[in-house]
Amino acid sequence: MKKRFNPIKDKSSEIIEFLMASPDMPTDEAIRFKIHLSIEEAVENVVRYAYEGGIGWLEAGTSLDKDRLVLTVELRDAGVPFNPLEREDPDITLSAEEREMGGLGIFLCKQMMDSLDYRYEDGNNILTMTKKIS
Repeated sequence: MKKRFNPIKDKSSEIIEFLMASPDMPTDEAIRFKIHLSIEEAVENVVRYAYEGGIGWLEAGTSLDKDRLVLTVELRDAGVPFNPLEREDPDITLSAEEREMGGLGIFLCKQMMDSLDYRYEDGNNILTMTKKIS
């Protein structure tokens, strides 16, 4: 299941709701919470930073592996090339005032999901997140 949103300006909630309403989503509330948080962080990053003024598209989708045990969430955009996984994890032992700004959202995604993968292909940023759901 996937859909293209264009333009994405002011559509974060709509994109997140679309993904969370997918029939691929698990029913377990604890797993859904982790997936929702990860989707929210990743979508917000694209909406805020990929395009000047949010004028651009985002293709968002979900799928299950053949055994229906692993959920994949994929976000694809043609914004500024940016690999969020190259950024060093924040030092969470420091106070908020001492920490460098940014990076906490992707750090949370890494903690909540089983894997994150980024690639830049054919002029597109592609972020893939997976979560074992059973």
